[in-house]
Amino acid sequence: MSSHHVIRDKQEPALIIANGECCSMDLLGQMLEWSPTVIVLDGAVHRFEPLGIKMDVLLGDFDVNINLEEIEQRQQPIKVIHTPDQNATDLEKAILWLIEEGYPSANIAWATGLRADHTVNNMMSLFKYQEQIDLVMIDDHSRIFSLPKTYKKWYPKGTRISLIPFGLVQGISCKGLKYMLSNEDLESGVRSGSSNEVVEDGWVEINYAIGNMLLMECCD
Repeated sequence: MSSHHVIRDKQEPALIIANGECCSMDLLGQMLEWSPTVIVLDGAVHRFEPLGIKMDVLLGDFDVNINLEEIEQRQQPIKVIHTPDQNATDLEKAILWLIEEGYPSANIAWATGLRADHTVNNMMSLFKYQEQIDLVMIDDHSRIFSLPKTYKKWYPKGTRISLIPFGLVQGISCKGLKYMLSNEDLESGVRSGSSNEVVEDGWVEINYAIGNMLLMECCD
């Protein structure tokens, strides 16, 4: 299997393969179809390369047992980026590289599951770089992104939507959801907005004033 690699002047999202739980091949194939650049973090290369998918970039601190020479021969051409800085995660380093290269957006796969600390840190990265690049974290059950202060999207009836605050989020109002909010607050460990639902085919609107919040489009 090889990625489609339709390059349109970086208009399509890059794809970052992190080191969490693998997603289905169907989902991975859908993301590859529209990804001009595939970046694999070093911790995932042993699981990713046997899938037969072409990598464009291999990135990390390479503190895992990797034979770079063999990988470069099999994956040629490939860009190997050594990022030894221990003050950032490998996912953050990949995001920063994309920002430096001028990519406006990226999908992130294999970023949830397995180690819980990695999953939480990966989600926090969605907030950290939200002003510089559009990031969406995707797995077989969720599509996760940092929610802008003003958001409007058409959804089919029954779509599960969770609003997950990080810290205190103030002044939230929404339309089109089963459990409505009107200038209300959500706060981590106090009140969350998990498992809401779109009431009918149509537009969902969400606005809030202060804070950071994830939107998760979920399916069981």
